[in-house]
Amino acid sequence: MRRGLAWLPALLIAPAVFAADGEFSAGAGIDYSKGDYGTGSETEILSIPFMARYDSDPWKLKATIPYLRVTGPGDVIPGVGRTNRGRRGETTESGIGDTVLAATYAALYEPKAQFGLDLTAKLKLPTGDEQRGLGTGSVDETLQVELYKSIDRLTGFGTVGYTNFGDSDVVELKNAFHFELGALTRVNQTDSVGASLYGRQRVVEGGSPQRELTVFWNRRVAKAQRLQAYFLLGLADGSPDVGIGASALFSF
Repeated sequence: MRRGLAWLPALLIAPAVFAADGEFSAGAGIDYSKGDYGTGSETEILSIPFMARYDSDPWKLKATIPYLRVTGPGDVIPGVGRTNRGRRGETTESGIGDTVLAATYAALYEPKAQFGLDLTAKLKLPTGDEQRGLGTGSVDETLQVELYKSIDRLTGFGTVGYTNFGDSDVVELKNAFHFELGALTRVNQTDSVGASLYGRQRVVEGGSPQRELTVFWNRRVAKAQRLQAYFLLGLADGSPDVGIGASALFSF
């Protein structure tokens, strides 16, 4: 692995050590996407992510481990897109994908202005089999800043971040910036709907950047239940053509 942000694992672990009490939740989701990623042949990806989350102000910790089923020519890696691994004919591979750990710190919140700023660190662990295209085989580190502002029922948000990719035996990955812009509106006390635009620089030589438009629905019932569904439309070859998914988290 390339030498990167050596302090990042400590940042991910520290909140769990110092948080005395909080809310723990767990759940799962299902995501399906398909697209040719600029290759001329379609790749289908089915992901079933298992999630655990711990909230203790001002920290939020989250771990995600996906089960993947990837059908296609073998040159597309989930989360990366088309790579230089080479085409292998129509194949189907399934198994555990790469694990993502995330820690978010609410650095600023102004109740009167309804404005906030969060800082998030992510660590991606190579738990997926890179030889079968279920992961990259690299340890990747991400830092991002998230801003949000509410006006009555409407909330606008924006994110900018940077990922440091580690060394991989199967694909040469380039460090990249990413962004997200969006807005959501409360429909009632429990439901909200919104849309966002996500983009990321290309991470593979000769590859394409990612551009994705997502519309989503959220439901939160007190602290005990969080539900979400979404539809995704890819706007660049680095992204799937279409995607759809849903997830649920329940508190204990």
